[in-house]
Amino acid sequence: MRADFLIRKPEGIYCPYGDFYLDPYQPVAKAIITHAHGDHAKAGNFQVFCTSATQKIMTLRLKKNAGKDFQIHAYHQAFKIGEVTVSFLPAGHILGSAMVKMEFENCIYLFTGDYKLQADETCEPVSFCKADVLITETTFANPAIQHPDPVKEIQKLNQIESNILLGVYGLGKAQRLTKLIQKNCPEKQIWLHYAIYPIHQLYQNEGIDLGNFQHYHRKAMKENPKNQIYMVPPLTFESYSKANGVVKMFASGWENLQNGNDEKLFISDHVDWNDILRTIKEVEPKEVWTIHGDGKQLKKYFSDTLEVKIL
Repeated sequence: MRADFLIRKPEGIYCPYGDFYLDPYQPVAKAIITHAHGDHAKAGNFQVFCTSATQKIMTLRLKKNAGKDFQIHAYHQAFKIGEVTVSFLPAGHILGSAMVKMEFENCIYLFTGDYKLQADETCEPVSFCKADVLITETTFANPAIQHPDPVKEIQKLNQIESNILLGVYGLGKAQRLTKLIQKNCPEKQIWLHYAIYPIHQLYQNEGIDLGNFQHYHRKAMKENPKNQIYMVPPLTFESYSKANGVVKMFASGWENLQNGNDEKLFISDHVDWNDILRTIKEVEPKEVWTIHGDGKQLKKYFSDTLEVKIL
């Protein structure tokens, strides 16, 4: 194992043996993009390596600034960047999301990006491989955080007759919740904010059946005071803080995003503490490197049995 296989630079996490970055913060010459969320898929990279769905979502959102030269690869298809053999594995986070398997000098490094183990019919299910080094996100790497069953959470909506203003992230979360509501809350009618609707359409075009949903218009919500759900992105949700006649909820794993709302809806698209432990058991790494969060509790937990490094 090379301790310097991945290093932090101002532009982001860099692999010197392949001369590429993983989800860089700033535009670079060669970028592997794990998925199309804005904190991972920045505009302006020259050469972009990603899955087909990620490229389509980036192009929808970033238009001509999505990237100069896209190198599209299917899951499990090996390709070379410099001296490193790379392949994508499904991350289960959103449509097209990928873990990055990197092979160099007979050592396997698995970079998770954002990922989840919970079932989600709107994206490819997570798929692991054995690796010498696991580089895992630690967004919720805290023993106190355990995500509830998403089906039981979404069924809370059946107890609410009033119309619901539902704050969601427009990419991934909105589509997952649409599918969950269709299956578990059949009386509910889903209306979408204009910024979310095109992403639903893209998912549909990619073969993901999201059921019935409509473009929001105010008259419909006013004429139907019950069983209507209006999905809006975070900024719109905040701007409607004083809205009357609706139950306000925000779908997230973060406790602070539940504060001040009428009801709580804990649905996350990240692994929790137990899922990270399951991942380590599945991958069987010799070392764990942590990113995107606080790896201190994981380092403490494995202090006597496994090398954990905060990257």
